[in-house]
Amino acid sequence: MTNETKLFSSALSQAPKWRENAEELASLVAGTGGKLGILYTGETFAEKLSAMTVFLKERTEVEDWVAASGYGVIGNDAEYFGEAGAAALILNLDVNAYRLFAGDSSVGSTLVSEHSAWVAEASMPLALTHVDPRHPEAAGAVRSFANSGGFLIGGLTAASGETPHLANGTSGCISGVAFSPTSIEIATGLSQGCTPLSKPHEITQCQNNILIELDGQPALDLFKQDIGAELSEDLQSCSGLIFAALPVPGSDTADYTVRNLVGIDADQKLIAIAASLEPGDQILFCRRDRENAVRDMRRMTLDLKRRIENKPIRGGIYISCAARGPNQFQQPERETDIIREILGDFPMIGFFANGEISRDRIYAYTGVLTLFL
Repeated sequence: MTNETKLFSSALSQAPKWRENAEELASLVAGTGGKLGILYTGETFAEKLSAMTVFLKERTEVEDWVAASGYGVIGNDAEYFGEAGAAALILNLDVNAYRLFAGDSSVGSTLVSEHSAWVAEASMPLALTHVDPRHPEAAGAVRSFANSGGFLIGGLTAASGETPHLANGTSGCISGVAFSPTSIEIATGLSQGCTPLSKPHEITQCQNNILIELDGQPALDLFKQDIGAELSEDLQSCSGLIFAALPVPGSDTADYTVRNLVGIDADQKLIAIAASLEPGDQILFCRRDRENAVRDMRRMTLDLKRRIENKPIRGGIYISCAARGPNQFQQPERETDIIREILGDFPMIGFFANGEISRDRIYAYTGVLTLFL
């Protein structure tokens, strides 16, 4: 196996102090080569993200580091949720295979202008993207970056720490690393944690985030029709189980973004959701439970296996919603268990996010798996 096709190296540590944790990570990946490192930590080490990347750079001699903190970290066969933990991945890539970025909502256009020849050769770079959800430009930065010609994967960090994400010590609204598909083959998949209960309805009347009419009928009447008689008898039981979903325009995979129901007015037959709405938009309702989440996780992973055929997996990154993980999956059907069962063992890290990024938008209740081949 040549250096260009060498497997990546990953490490996980649950040491409770940041220096001990970084020392263990460094010792586990020492001497594996590579010029790019990715570090993910739980909230415990959010304030030490910069110190940990500096330490790892010195100890491993890996020159470039991107990092983010989430609500927990993910490794090959482990998930540390809501506790001390960190994971590192060393990518054995040529320096021309990637470019780091960090900044505000204009970071995509800045990358294009500063590395125009590289971006043109890459055609459509895949950008591993970390975003601070507290930043007022968060959603706009994702859209702007995608409009610059990139395919985004990544997640919103935990909303704690002064700098919950970094690229070589620089932060801002958004940071990460862009990869050239001409230098390394990449495959990605998105798993929804919900199952649609109906075909999309047209919003025929609404006000801000309040659904008034769907398909020309009172919104609550169609909602009850979709969720069934049992749930309709006790609308409070829909909390945490039934969600609104907004179809992604132009998607050839029937993709959608999930949003919470925030209120129901049974007397006026109104439904409020956590999203701005316009007449003519499409909307559907979906159910979120463990069985459907496991089923769709398997679908996504099997689809990736089909797409990559027999190509070896050099490494992977898995970013999951903080509302998934142990809240929705349990052994022996945790997300990492399903990935290993279907795709086998390979170096992989990830984190539990405040929202997941795929292509050009921010999702909720999803898992985004990226494979480097």
